Amino acid sequence: MPELPEVETTRLGLLPYVQGQRIARVIVRDARLRWPVPANFAQRLKGRTVRDVSRRGKYLLWDCESGFVLSHLGMSGSLRVVPVSSLAGKHDHIDFAFDSGNAIRYTDPRRFGAMLWIPGRNPTHPLLDELGPEPLSPDFTAAHLAKAAHGRSVSIKEFIMNGRVVVGVGNIYASESLFLAGIHPKRMAGRISMSRHARLVDAIRQTLAKAIRAGGSSLRDYVQADGELGYFQVNAFVYDREGQPCRRCGAAIRVIRQGQRSTYYCPACQT
Repeated sequence: MPELPEVETTRLGLLPYVQGQRIARVIVRDARLRWPVPANFAQRLKGRTVRDVSRRGKYLLWDCESGFVLSHLGMSGSLRVVPVSSLAGKHDHIDFAFDSGNAIRYTDPRRFGAMLWIPGRNPTHPLLDELGPEPLSPDFTAAHLAKAAHGRSVSIKEFIMNGRVVVGVGNIYASESLFLAGIHPKRMAGRISMSRHARLVDAIRQTLAKAIRAGGSSLRDYVQADGELGYFQVNAFVYDREGQPCRRCGAAIRVIRQGQRSTYYCPACQT
């Protein structure tokens, strides 16, 4: 599933092609996404100029003058830049065609993503209401983590993957961040010291920033807006490295299951 770095990479890749550009038309080939595409979606967007594209968690917000497009890539979705004349494939559900001759094509084999419309100048929506702080913002602090973790018996790995605690820390990045912070993934969230919370905040920021610079992680269906792959996972410390030597101490990397997800960790470096 595309996580925060993949979504941010997509946003950065789209901006040069859409910012300040007028939408000539929108083609909706299949409205049956996780939430149905609004019936008047194409009509509302025709002739609008995209002022900006921002991100909140894993959601993209396209500022289209009179409102916002709220988009989500779901489990297998991507937004790519293609020529307007490019033939659509089976899973190419929506095209945003611009006067420039470029189109932004939304492809989603599983149709778990979203393309919704938020009218007005205030991009509020129930999907955004309960999201936690952005991990790269000043609001994400050790004090915030400690307060949210107080009395919680859930594992720290599952805790930091909760979007109400902090947005965008997916499975890959949770494992990598916990390794950098030296914290065992099964440790209870409510039994972590303030100093360790501080290390974890720094580790999450470092991990996500590094992933964004690398263009995200290309697992299964994810590609960048220009069709290129992301390379973060190539240099991962622990993720998908079961049995291989730890890049720090040489111990064999282990894997366990948490919340139906694979968690990779070093038994020597993480306590």
